[in-house]
Amino acid sequence: MNTPGPGNDPLPPEIVRSLRCSVCGAPVGSTGRTVRCAHGHSFDVAKQGYVNLLHARIPAGTADTAPMVAARVDLLSSGVYLPLADALAKVASEHVEGGLIIDAGAGTGYYLAHVLDAVPAAYGLALDVSAVALRRAARAHTRAGAAVWNLWEPWPVANSSASLVLNVFAPRNAAQFRRVLTADGLLVVATPNPGHLGELGDLVISVDGGKDARLEETLGERFSRVERREVTQRVTLSPAQIRQVVEMGPSAHHLHRDGRRERLDAVTRSVDVTTSFSVTLYRPVP
Repeated sequence: MNTPGPGNDPLPPEIVRSLRCSVCGAPVGSTGRTVRCAHGHSFDVAKQGYVNLLHARIPAGTADTAPMVAARVDLLSSGVYLPLADALAKVASEHVEGGLIIDAGAGTGYYLAHVLDAVPAAYGLALDVSAVALRRAARAHTRAGAAVWNLWEPWPVANSSASLVLNVFAPRNAAQFRRVLTADGLLVVATPNPGHLGELGDLVISVDGGKDARLEETLGERFSRVERREVTQRVTLSPAQIRQVVEMGPSAHHLHRDGRRERLDAVTRSVDVTTSFSVTLYRPVP
C-alpha cells in the first residue's frame, strides 16, 4: 500500500479545488494551513491533517468515539476485512481512470487507501462526522484529504466533481451522491449481508432481510444498479478480535443492555464466523 502521508501537511491542492465553503457554498483556496473562501469564511487544517467544516453540533451517539476507532484500527490491520478492501479496489481499477474519489463515511480511510492504490491517477476525499476517525484517514494515503462533515447535510463539495463515490457501511444520501458525481460517474455501496457475523448472536446488530429492498428504494430514483458482487468467507476470530469487531461498530452503543458487556468480557475462545458483504455498483440516472 502507498506510504501514508505525515498528516501534518496542507490538504492536497486537488482536494481543495473540489471543496466548497460550508457556510456560503463558494469555492475555497488554501494558504498555509487555512482553507478560506472569497467571503472570508475560514477553516483551519488540524495538525493531524484534516479540516473540520462543520458549524453545528452532532447528536451524541452519532460519531465514532476514540475507543471505537481504536478497535477498528486493530481489527482492520489484522486483515479480517481485507477481501472486502480488495474487492472495492478491483471495482475501482476496472471502472475509474482517475479524478476525485469521495469516500462518504470513510472512517479511518482504510478502504479509501486501498482504492487509491488501485487507481494511481486518482485522489481521494474522506468525509466523516468523526474527527477522531479522520485523524487516521488524513494520514491513510498521500493522495487523500479528509474533512469532517455530517453526510445528511448538503456536502461542501463541488457539483459533478467526483468520478467515484464510495459508501461502506455508512449513511446513504442519494441526493448528494448524485449531485457530486459526474454524469458517467460510479457509485459503489458496500453493505453487510444477512448472516454477517451471525455466529456472534446479539453481540452484534443483526442484518435483516429487507435491507436490500430499502437500499434500492433509497437510490432507485437517482441511480440504476448495474452489478452486484458478493464477498463471503469463513474466518476464525480470536477473543481479542471478537471484542474489536463488536466494539468498532454501532453495537458498541448497545453493550450496556441485557448483559452484553459481561458476555463479551467472558469470551475466552476463538470462534469461526462468517463475514459476508455485497458490493453494488450504480450509475446515475440521466
